[in-house]
Amino acid sequence: MADPVKQPRVWRRLPAGIWALGLVSLLMDVSSEMIHALLPVYLVVGLGATALTVGVIEGIAEATAAITKVFSGAFSDRIGRRQELAALGYGLAAVTKPVFPLAPSVGWLVAARFVDRVGKGIRGAPRDALVADLAPPELRGAAYGLRQSLDTAGAFIGPLLAIGLMWLFANDFTRVFWVAVVPAFAAVALLLLVVREPARPEGLRKVRNPLARAELASLGRTYWWVVAVAAVFTLARFSEAFLILRAQSGGLSLMFVPLVLVVLNVAYALSAYPVGALSDGRDRVTLLILGLQLLVAADLVLALAPGLAGVMGGVVLWGLHMGFTQGLLSALVADSAPAELRGTAFGMFNLVTGMALLAASVIAGGLWDAFGAEWTFLAGAGLALLALVASLRLRGRVVPAAPSREG
Repeated sequence: MADPVKQPRVWRRLPAGIWALGLVSLLMDVSSEMIHALLPVYLVVGLGATALTVGVIEGIAEATAAITKVFSGAFSDRIGRRQELAALGYGLAAVTKPVFPLAPSVGWLVAARFVDRVGKGIRGAPRDALVADLAPPELRGAAYGLRQSLDTAGAFIGPLLAIGLMWLFANDFTRVFWVAVVPAFAAVALLLLVVREPARPEGLRKVRNPLARAELASLGRTYWWVVAVAAVFTLARFSEAFLILRAQSGGLSLMFVPLVLVVLNVAYALSAYPVGALSDGRDRVTLLILGLQLLVAADLVLALAPGLAGVMGGVVLWGLHMGFTQGLLSALVADSAPAELRGTAFGMFNLVTGMALLAASVIAGGLWDAFGAEWTFLAGAGLALLALVASLRLRGRVVPAAPSREG
C-alpha cells in the first residue's frame, strides 16, 4: 500500500504528457462551457429558436459524439497511433468556435455544434488510450484522476467566466463567444507542441479489424464485466439537469441556478485526482464501491432531505461520487483491455455508457412527471445499489493487462 506521507511525490512522477493532456482538456472545456452555458438562452432570445430546437440540437450532438468514439478508437488501434486523431478531434472543436459569434442563423449553429461533437467523438477514445500509453502502470489511476480533475475544473471555470464576461460586456453574447475562441486554439497548440506519443512497443500485435467479433471477444470477460457495471451505474446517474430542477423546486432562485453545477464540479474536480492517486496503492474496485455508496447517499438526500440546504448537500455528494468513479472506471478499462485494443475498448465503453445515460435521463424524466422528484432519486438509489452488487464480482479480477505479442 502506498505511504500517504509520500503521496505528493506522485504529482512530480507523472509524465509531462499527462499534465499536458490534462491542461488541453481544461482549456477546451473552458472554451466549450463558456459557449454552452449561454447557448440555450442565445438560441431562444437572440435567434428566436424554440425550446424543442434546443433539445434537438443537444440530442443530435451527444448521440453523434457517442457513435464517433467507437470508430475513432478502433481506427487508432488499426493504425497504432493516438495523437494525430486526438489532435484532429481537438482541432475540429477549435475551428467551430468562431462560428458561434459569426452565425447569422440557427442552421449555422446546428452545423457548428454537430462538427464540435464529431471532434469530441474523434478525440475521446484515442486520448483516453494515450493516457494509458503514456502513464506507467503503477501511476495509471493518478494519471486518469489528474486528467479528470483538470477537465472538470474547466467545467466550472467556463460558466463562471461566461457570467463575469456577460456582466463586463453588458450581456453582449458575441463578445463572450469571441473570448471563448482563445482557449480552444491554445488547447490545440499545447497538444501539438508538448505531447509526444511513445513509440509502439516492439512485437505488439497488429490489429487489422478492431471491431470484428473475434477482436471484441478478445477484450475479455473482465473488460465486458467492467462495461456492464458501468452501464448499470450510468443508469443510476442520470443527467445533472435533474439536480438543477430539484434545486429550483427546493427554493433556489433562477438567478443562482447555475451555482448547482459549479458546486457539483468543484466537488468533482477536488476529489478525482486524490482518489485516482490513492487507487494506485490499493484495489480500485474497493474505491469504486465507495463511490457507488456516495451516489446512493446523494440520491437519498436529494429525495428525502428537506429545504435548500439538504438539496445542496446532495449536490456535493453527487460531485464526490463522480470524483470517486469516473477516473477509476477509465483506469479499470485500461487495466482490463489488451494494449493493442485500448482505443476500441474506450470507444465501446463510451458508446455503451453514452446510450445508458440517454436512457437514464428519459427514465428519470418519466418518473419525475409521473411520481415526482422523490421517486426519481429513490429509483436512482436502487439502481446504484444494483451496480454496487455487480461490482463485487470485479474484486481481485482486474489487473493491468500485459501487451499481447503477435504470433
